[in-house]
Amino acid sequence: MVEISRFATHNEYPVDSIEGMDLQHLLHPSTNLAQHHQQGPVVLESANGVYVTDNQGKQYLEGMAGLWCTAIGYGQEELARVAYEQMVKLNYSQLFAGRTNEPSVLLAEKLKKMAPFDAGRVFFGLSGSDANDTQIKLIWYYNNALGRPERKKIISRKRGYHGVTIASGSLTGLPPFHAAFDLPMPGVLHTTSPHYYSEAQEGESEAAFLQRLVDDLTQMIEREGPETVAAFIAEPIMGAGGVIVPPENYYPRIQQVLDKYDIAFIDDEVICGFGRTGAPFGAQSMDIKPTTMSIAKALSSAYLPISAVLLPETMYEAFAERSGELGNFAHGFTYSGHPVCAAVALRNLELMEEQDLFAHAHKMGVILQQRLQQFVDHPIVGEVRGKGLIAALELVRRPQPRQSFAPSAGVGAYCSNACHEAGLVLRNLGDSIAICPPLIINEPQLDELVSKLAVALDKTQEWANKQGLL
Repeated sequence: MVEISRFATHNEYPVDSIEGMDLQHLLHPSTNLAQHHQQGPVVLESANGVYVTDNQGKQYLEGMAGLWCTAIGYGQEELARVAYEQMVKLNYSQLFAGRTNEPSVLLAEKLKKMAPFDAGRVFFGLSGSDANDTQIKLIWYYNNALGRPERKKIISRKRGYHGVTIASGSLTGLPPFHAAFDLPMPGVLHTTSPHYYSEAQEGESEAAFLQRLVDDLTQMIEREGPETVAAFIAEPIMGAGGVIVPPENYYPRIQQVLDKYDIAFIDDEVICGFGRTGAPFGAQSMDIKPTTMSIAKALSSAYLPISAVLLPETMYEAFAERSGELGNFAHGFTYSGHPVCAAVALRNLELMEEQDLFAHAHKMGVILQQRLQQFVDHPIVGEVRGKGLIAALELVRRPQPRQSFAPSAGVGAYCSNACHEAGLVLRNLGDSIAICPPLIINEPQLDELVSKLAVALDKTQEWANKQGLL
């Protein structure tokens, strides 16, 4: 066993400082815990617009919108006002047993109007993880209601990210989220990642790669038995897996397979929804026709936790009939439809419309993708990819012929730290450097982001060379 107590001695923080108390009290999510005790925490103290400031007074351009979520930026006083007013009026109510509240009803109505498919009902939760967990339960309940209890398997993709609960963590196709957690659970399958750059075979054209993806999915369904497969889940653009943009025409081809076997398409819009890809929803950018949809993150721009599942009326009708037989639709959370969260989310969406934020994000997304092209020929950049205001740079030992760095070299982590030193918050996903700024970012701020990234890339190249990695 690792003696955690000894790691704290690597830091010189007073035990009563926020940093010292953090090392004593917190269990951090998605963190190398041993490394954290050696390096200590970064304490953020304030934020405004696209900038965050730590407790030492250093300002950073927040190039990841927090965790892909602060779409409307930081410090929106209007949202604080709405939260206060709703707390004073009705700080809590629940949706169990037919009770309701006005903010939840109005938000559900708003989401149905915005949805890129014929959504009939809205179920509220608090996170993308619980939304996708709910998706599994709903599809199981639906097939039971239809007398198809054998139709339960869910197909996800390698490198996909859909959450961290037992069910949604199983959907996630990233090994660290499975290792030592005894995941994935039975009944969850993972088909080939649609990343041509990393997954294509030698000499394989993009068209041939796409055909292989279609064939892999078809063969998996036929091998498992189409009558046992309930749904396919996908992010329009994969986020935590490295910002993976599938080949052109990928989703229409995949959808043909799903339609052939009567398999539902769960559209995970937790990251892509509400303007991130240059359209209101990723489904519109990538030509997806969802059966159901999961949303979170930008739904409230992370001002308060809230998620939602949108589903067609046909599913609701089956639920209603089945619950009439059973006496209850026995799924829900204490904070489903929390009135304060719903009120803030509704006003957040209204502000997006009032500010014409989707059009602005589309314009800034075009500029960002153009600006990033300057790194195509950088000695340690193998691929520049993205769409709208989401992008990634793939760091490699050699672009042509492509040679990756050893994962243990930590090149991506070094580059992320170099960005931090330059006053820029980005996130490394392995050796992919992800970029996902707030949608309110303007052109001078994009230039600042790209210039600081350039400094970090050059510093990373210099370091990698000194380490004998190049």
